[in-house]
Amino acid sequence: MCGRSFCPILKRIGAIGKFQVLDRVIFGSSPPSIFVGDKFSYITPPIEGDTSHLGDPLRWEDVTLEDVIRMKVKLVMGECRFNRDDGFVMSVKPVDSEMVLKRRPKLKIHLNEVSPVFGPKAELERIRVVENPKVPRFIERIVGDEMKAGEGIVRLYERGFGEYYIVRLLSAGLLGVEKRFVPTKRSIVAVEDVVGEHLKLEIINYSPIERFEIYRSEFLGNEYTVLMIPLQYSFELLEVWLPKSLFGFSGVLRDYEFFKKRGYARETLGAYYSARLSVLEFLRERRRQARVVVFREVTEGYHTPVGSWQIRVGVRKALKRRVGVFDDLGSALNLLRSLLRHPLEEYLKRSMILNVGSLKF
Repeated sequence: MCGRSFCPILKRIGAIGKFQVLDRVIFGSSPPSIFVGDKFSYITPPIEGDTSHLGDPLRWEDVTLEDVIRMKVKLVMGECRFNRDDGFVMSVKPVDSEMVLKRRPKLKIHLNEVSPVFGPKAELERIRVVENPKVPRFIERIVGDEMKAGEGIVRLYERGFGEYYIVRLLSAGLLGVEKRFVPTKRSIVAVEDVVGEHLKLEIINYSPIERFEIYRSEFLGNEYTVLMIPLQYSFELLEVWLPKSLFGFSGVLRDYEFFKKRGYARETLGAYYSARLSVLEFLRERRRQARVVVFREVTEGYHTPVGSWQIRVGVRKALKRRVGVFDDLGSALNLLRSLLRHPLEEYLKRSMILNVGSLKF
């Protein structure tokens, strides 16, 4: 027995419910979506209409884990060699498309609680886009120009294009001077990192906040607590997988930066860039800077891994809910001590940002 109050695998199966057996021919409105891993996959749900929300998880603010699982299993994946339809990939609106698969797509439910959920998949025979994709001229210029991928990412972000739209272009090999396919997971980290570095250059010119601020929220079994300190910008993510959580007790995982980038986050991995970007967007909107510590505590309620997008959304939700404002650090730490499940003293042992010697007022 794993010691949990429920079985994560049965939770997943229960959320999927009765699965509809699909034919080899899938017709529907793709968000549009692709997935780049060992293979290139077109993604089309057997649904017509506005499916754009299925391709942009940053819009899933008011969902449960069961909702996420049900949405994911609607997305049929047609796997092929690295061969893309540029119009399909570049469209900013859902595209009616027909996927002909070599066999009926199968939904695999892994009897392993740490495996992510994917929709049914099969090898792709051919895909046909049955309407004209909507591709803005600005996108055609960005894709056609020989500019570095980072510059293209920033220009698209500042023009208001969605983060997961930019990820799609990067994954499909449409950005950069030497255009090449990039695995989707790496593309997500790259986009969040590039945009975050861009925002840092702006907020460093703003005045610090005036008092100590604490924010808190829960999302999909993850509890996010954010401490903001009235000093020049720096950022730290302290993460604990609590006992009975998906991967078991982790101890305190830590990644941090002062202003200068320190290389890849080796302990918290992609979660670091997701949390940091939500914080930087918040500071930019306020036109302020701060020294920021994000505490992420993963509970047993997070029974199915669904991707780093939930960290982006979770921290963003937390920053909408301020739970305390203080004139001194001691009072802020007292509130943190009452909010966090893991002992605050254990966090302080590992924290670089909360190191007493670095806090000068």
